[in-house]
Amino acid sequence: MSKMETQQELDYNRIAAAIRFFKENYKSQPKLEDVAAHIHLSPFHFQRMFQNWAGVTPKQFLQYLTAEYAKTMLKTTRASLFDVAFEAGLSGTSRLHDLLVKVEGMTPGEYKNGGALLKINYSFADSPFGKLLVASTSKGICHMAFVDGEEQQALEALRAHLPNAQYLQMVDRVQQNALFVFSQDWSRLDEIKLHLKGTDFQIRIWETLLKVPTGGFTTYGDLAAHAGYTGASRATGTAVGHNPVAFLIPCHRVIKSNGEIGQYHWGSTRKNAIIGWEAARQTNG
Repeated sequence: MSKMETQQELDYNRIAAAIRFFKENYKSQPKLEDVAAHIHLSPFHFQRMFQNWAGVTPKQFLQYLTAEYAKTMLKTTRASLFDVAFEAGLSGTSRLHDLLVKVEGMTPGEYKNGGALLKINYSFADSPFGKLLVASTSKGICHMAFVDGEEQQALEALRAHLPNAQYLQMVDRVQQNALFVFSQDWSRLDEIKLHLKGTDFQIRIWETLLKVPTGGFTTYGDLAAHAGYTGASRATGTAVGHNPVAFLIPCHRVIKSNGEIGQYHWGSTRKNAIIGWEAARQTNG
């Protein structure tokens, strides 16, 4: 397939380059002109493009990526909003999708013999953070991953999980509905259902992740405790790393206890971009 980038991918790649520059040069507090020059844009063009993408200025965005901001959000979200995200009826648009995502584990019969009885539709889609591969069964989204290389390679990674399922490249309503979260067009968004292959422990961790509100953070230790597995930080980290659904299951909201952003299955720069993007919408919402 063609590797030609869409305008959205081009813009994200420029934003990602700016974020990397910010993170590498944070202590010197780079000026707008310095960052713009690094990505070969005029300061005016860079500022306008960044605000169109994030909704805030580059300087404001950088504040969301600092450890001090993360520490503050840990204190204000892990004990209050985290615990009551579902029960309190939070209805702000920036948190709405957290209340709409429901997880159903695949039955042993569904993934027996490599998923021979499953029919999986898949498609490639643009997002604010690069291209996505999205796959669904009749019961819900079963896979969502960012694509940084060739599409065929991403498809092969999907097939490796359920090698004997029937795969058809087509866009269906389940996929379209899930992708509405990026535009935050809540009027068009029905309940999002996920249909996932995982152990009981993994699914419990993924379900608990859905309770971390948009713009908030948690740590591996807190996540384990809220899931009912106090002390299982390492196993929780492994479960987070095996999350098969990018963004919808918000593993990007798990950070280190010292406020550092940490690593991410789809790249630390992308994690920073998502965190800042969500924080901007939380602030503006």
